[in-house]
Amino acid sequence: MAHIAWLGKKTPFCGNVTYGLSTTEALKKRGHQTSFIHFDNPGAPSSNTSLLAHDPDVSLPYLVKSQVYTIPSPRAQRELRESLERLQPDVVHASLTLSPLDFRLPELCQPLGIPLVATFHPPFDAGLRNLTAGTQQLSYQLYAPALSRYDRVIVFSDLQAEVLNRLGVHESRLAVIPNGVDPDRWSPAPSHPASISKELRDVRSRLGDQRIFLYMGRIATEKNVEALLRAWRLVKPAGCRLVIVGDGPLRSTLQNVYGNGIGDLLWWGYEANLHTRIALLQCAEVFVLPSLVEGLSIALLEAMACQCACIATDAGADGEVLAGGAGIVLSTQGVTTQLRTLLPVLRDQPLLTQELGRRARERVMERYRMVSNIDALEALYDTLIQQKPLAAEARA
Repeated sequence: MAHIAWLGKKTPFCGNVTYGLSTTEALKKRGHQTSFIHFDNPGAPSSNTSLLAHDPDVSLPYLVKSQVYTIPSPRAQRELRESLERLQPDVVHASLTLSPLDFRLPELCQPLGIPLVATFHPPFDAGLRNLTAGTQQLSYQLYAPALSRYDRVIVFSDLQAEVLNRLGVHESRLAVIPNGVDPDRWSPAPSHPASISKELRDVRSRLGDQRIFLYMGRIATEKNVEALLRAWRLVKPAGCRLVIVGDGPLRSTLQNVYGNGIGDLLWWGYEANLHTRIALLQCAEVFVLPSLVEGLSIALLEAMACQCACIATDAGADGEVLAGGAGIVLSTQGVTTQLRTLLPVLRDQPLLTQELGRRARERVMERYRMVSNIDALEALYDTLIQQKPLAAEARA
């Protein structure tokens, strides 16, 4: 079994955090040792972590930390190097946090002879069809030279790999390993009353009897939630309710414009409880993700596993996930117009939403299970660990 030093974030909640926590949990279940190195100022009231050798939870100091980026403190690099020297892991796996430290990791790991793996999360729209997509493309251009120095870079789709390859990252350093979810945890609502969880009962009670259309994620410009809200206001589907789960910089503005949650629109807010998030998806008939840019949305995979009928834009790899009938794929251009046409159809055709939900879960079972993701990670780690002695001999 391998010892993996995982470098990432535990807070604030975002897709990167979900990816790191779920992956390290799955690796531990298979018997691997993981040391989670994350940004959480040592000694702060919220921190109970340390830099002791073999401590499975190691903290690094930071100046700023958000859902989008992290600015480490000046001493973070030194403390990371010292902790790696003490821990002596077989592999360092960095779930990249859009941090200046990302660019220094190769020069930290190579002298120690530790293979370095990155998972590159930044969302993208390969078509460059909007300003947000252009901004994200700049992050790919900025990172490409540094990623060329990592032993492997994990991306979520062939399209994302093509983008990095065009920017100079050699294909031999790229590994396409899609996100995965646990379909036993993220599953349709049980049919037997005795199996229904307390969280599911509570959510059903709060949502009422209307058919639920749901968005779950950050409320920020790149997520394009306003396009969904505009379409909902124009259509006003009878007997249906739109539930917005999440928080972000645009929440208060959009609430002021579109209402504070009465009638057919409910602002749920950020939901920290995992079982309540599962229950929300189990109650939803339709899941909508109108993003302008994406990587491969874990929220989309979770909704698919819960058998929601899914609508998403073709940003990032999301269109690839739903292609071939597993959901409805929108263009990132003109999302409001497309939804204005689709919402009445989904309102009037419950058999269609049921079939789309069935196909969505089937697609997850075929291609996006967590077990497949971890199988691929283990194979990647094994390859790099076996190559490690050869690399050390070559340097000598």
